[in-house]
Amino acid sequence: MGVFLGLKSLALVLLLVFLALSTNFDSCNARNGKHWRHRRPSTSSSSLAKKKTKASSGGKHQSGSGGSGHHSGGGGNGGGGKKSGSKKSPVSPPSHQPGKGHSVQHPSTFNVLDFGAKGDGVTDDTKAFQAAWASACKVEASTVVVPSKSVFLVGPISFSGPYCQQNIVFQLDGTIVAPTSAKAWGSGLLQWLEFTKLKGITVRGQGVIEGRGSVWWTELPPYNAPFDDSIPPFDDVLPYNDPEYAELNGKLPGIKPTALRFYGSYNVTVTGITIQNSPQCHLKFDNCMAVEVHNITVSSPGDSLNTDGIHLQNSKGVNIHHNDLSCGKPPLFTSFRLPGDDCVSIQTGCTDINIHNVNCGPGHGISIGGLGRDNTKACVSNITVRDIIMHNTMHGVRIKTWQGGSGSVQGVRFSNIQVSEVQFPIVIDQFYCDKSSCKNQSSAVALSGISYENIKGTYTVKPMHFACADAMPCTKVALTEVKLRPVQEKYHLYEPFCWQTFGELYTPTTPPIACLQNGKPASNRILSDRDSC
Repeated sequence: MGVFLGLKSLALVLLLVFLALSTNFDSCNARNGKHWRHRRPSTSSSSLAKKKTKASSGGKHQSGSGGSGHHSGGGGNGGGGKKSGSKKSPVSPPSHQPGKGHSVQHPSTFNVLDFGAKGDGVTDDTKAFQAAWASACKVEASTVVVPSKSVFLVGPISFSGPYCQQNIVFQLDGTIVAPTSAKAWGSGLLQWLEFTKLKGITVRGQGVIEGRGSVWWTELPPYNAPFDDSIPPFDDVLPYNDPEYAELNGKLPGIKPTALRFYGSYNVTVTGITIQNSPQCHLKFDNCMAVEVHNITVSSPGDSLNTDGIHLQNSKGVNIHHNDLSCGKPPLFTSFRLPGDDCVSIQTGCTDINIHNVNCGPGHGISIGGLGRDNTKACVSNITVRDIIMHNTMHGVRIKTWQGGSGSVQGVRFSNIQVSEVQFPIVIDQFYCDKSSCKNQSSAVALSGISYENIKGTYTVKPMHFACADAMPCTKVALTEVKLRPVQEKYHLYEPFCWQTFGELYTPTTPPIACLQNGKPASNRILSDRDSC
C-alpha cells in the first residue's frame, strides 16, 4: 500500500511539472508574436502570406482584419510598428466621381467668341451666334455674351423656342450690325433679329444694334421734307469702312425688316441697349405677355422712313418707361411721304399697356393705331400714357383709325404730357388715310372713355383735332387742365377742331374748345357683336 501511494505521488508531481513546462512554452511563443490572438488557426502560414503581400506591394497600406488588435508596437517580423501606425489612422474617403450621385455643373455662360465669332465687323458671324444660342438654349438661366469692343456682322437670325429652357439672358455689350448685301435678305424678310416662343427672355447691356437702314430709305422715292445731313455717316462711327452704298445699287427687296422683334413670348425684358438706324421699326412685340422695356435708346435720323421706335401688337401687360426715343424728324405740314414714325405705336389686340417717363422726339409722337384697316376688327383697352416729354414731334398723343373698321378702343388715359414745338398735340382721327385718297365708309372702330389730363406746352399748327365718325361718334372724351399755346403768335394757326365728339370739360382749356359736345349723341347705339371686343 505504501509503495502504491508513493507511485501516485510521483505521478502527480510529474504531471504538475509537465503542465508548468507547457505553460512556459506558450508564453514564450506569444511574446514572439505568434499566438497573441487565440483561436486563430494556421498562424504561421498567415504571417508568411502577409510578408509576401507587403513585399509585392512595396510597403503600401494593407487592408484586412489582421491588424486591428492590441499590438504594443514592438512585434517581430520587421515592420509591425508601421502596420500599427497605418491601422490607427482613419481611411481617406473615396474621391467623388461624375456619374456616381454627384451631377456635373454645366457652364451657364456662352460667349459668341468661343463659338468662332470674329467680331471684326466684316466676317459673317451669324453661325457663331446660332451655335452659342443652341448651347444656351439647353441650360436654364444661361447667358449668351456679346462682348464689348467688338463689331459683329450678323445676318437675319431667329433665337427661337419653344423647347429652350427658361430665363435666358442675351447680354449685349458689343455692336451688332446688319448686312447690306441684297443676297442676305433674299426676297424680303419682316425682321432681322428675332426672339420667338420663349419664357423669361432678357436682352440687356450697353451694346448697340445697328440696322444700317440708310440704304433702305434711299431706295424709296424722295419726299418733300428736307434732307438732314447732320447725322455722321456710319463709317465715321465704326472702325472700318462701310461698303453699303457701293454694294447695293438698287437691289434691295421691297419688304423692310424690323431690327429686333419678339414673338409669342412671356416675361420679356429689354433694357440698357441702343437700337439705331433700323430699316423699318426698331423694336416690335407681337403676341407677347408681361413685357418690360426700360432705359433703352432708339435713334434714327431725319430721312428715315416708317421707323417706329417701339411697336406693340396683340400684346398684354406691357410696361415701357425711362426710355429715349428719337424716330426721325417731323415732316413739313405739306409733305406726303412722312419721314420717321411714332415713338410708340399701339396696334390691335393690346391691353394693359403702361407707358411713362419717356422722352419722345423728334418723330410722330405716341399713337394708338391705325386700326381697322381693310375693314378689319380692332380691339384696344386699358392704355395709360403718362409723364411724357415730347419735343419737335408731328403729333403728341394720337388715336387713328381707318374708315370701314370695327371693334373698339376703351379706357385710354393721357396724363402729364409736356409738349414743345409739337404740330398737333392732341389728335383723334377716324378718317386716317396714308394714300392720296381713301374710300368713304360708314362703319368705324368705336372710341369711348378717352381722358386727357394736364397736357401742357407749345404747338406749331393746331392744338386739338377731334375727327370722329358720323355713324360711330366718340363718347366719354374728358379734358382736364389742357393748356396749349402757340410757339409764335405771328404764324397762321388753326383753332381746335371737333366733329362728332362728345364728352366733358372738367376745367377751362387754353385755347378754349367750344366744339366739344356735352353728354351722349342722340343716336348713341349699342355696340353690335361686330363692334364688341
